[in-house]
Amino acid sequence: MTDKLQGVVGVFVNYRQSKSVVHHKHAILKFPGILTRKAAFRLIGKVAVWETPTGKELKGKITRVHGKNGAVVANFKKAGLPGQALGKPITIR
Repeated sequence: MTDKLQGVVGVFVNYRQSKSVVHHKHAILKFPGILTRKAAFRLIGKVAVWETPTGKELKGKITRVHGKNGAVVANFKKAGLPGQALGKPITIR
């Protein structure tokens, strides 16, 4: 059985943050077609991949839903995502 969500391309929107702390290893991602919180729950457990300009792949796991409009939080454990990834495409694998 193939997964319809595999290969979907979304956007890295921002880092997860509070008033005084920015969590660089937690990225907020937004995917087209995922417009509600309920629809975003289907993405939990998937792997999100960002390809660097040099061709290296940074992988993170989607761990939770963020807000009510379909955004999700992905945890990039090793080094997080660099600032140059903001607004760039992220692929589900």
